[in-house]
Amino acid sequence: MDHRIESIVMECLAKGIVDTRIESLFHLLGWRQTVDCFTVAGSPRPGFDAASVRIRSEVRNLGGNMCIVARSGTQCIALIGIQAAVTPETTCTAILPAFDDAAPVCLGPTRHGIDGASQSIIGALTAIKAAPAIHPIPHPMRADDVLPERALLGDEGARDELVLTVYGSLRGDNPDDPTLATVDAFLQSGSSLDITARELNVHPNTVRYRLKRASETTGWDATDPREAFVLQTAIALGRIREAQERQ
Repeated sequence: MDHRIESIVMECLAKGIVDTRIESLFHLLGWRQTVDCFTVAGSPRPGFDAASVRIRSEVRNLGGNMCIVARSGTQCIALIGIQAAVTPETTCTAILPAFDDAAPVCLGPTRHGIDGASQSIIGALTAIKAAPAIHPIPHPMRADDVLPERALLGDEGARDELVLTVYGSLRGDNPDDPTLATVDAFLQSGSSLDITARELNVHPNTVRYRLKRASETTGWDATDPREAFVLQTAIALGRIREAQERQ
């Protein structure tokens, strides 16, 4: 019976359906509404049933008792609550052998409560769809490894992360903060310190310092081509959302 309930809960959460009925089923499975949780998803090896048994066993070995495992198409999804030694990195490493190493395996973002559980599941599944966009594909990969691609595929959680966290950090609270203007000019210049410095009428060392500070603030380095793409996407989405909010 629990497996049937797990399948219903997982299917609804993967579709972004979070209502009082799903909350009741969530509670029936022994989950607290306030739990922090994460997702691991990928193709099961050798099959779903064996993968499910192994995942549950490893979570129990780490001291956890909140683990929902279900199918979504060909993917095996494990939604896991954080407790004891059950942390995202440790648990992902422990259960990795349950997944096919020839296919993408994704560690979804850590989120809070049932709404967060839905966001984590959607993030992991969308990341697997986006995996062909990067090479080589990390094993396991993180949902943030394909943050821009997830946004392009319609993942609202990825868009919010890019706008609220990345763009928000660049923009800052002070209207005189030059971080956003500097990163934007650097990206538009083709990553040229000299052109950016001339554009902003500052010394190249000033540009270098501001880029370093932006990297520390956002976690993304504008001088790295891949991470520059993340920043460029965040700036575009942030400006679009700001324009929509002004209308």
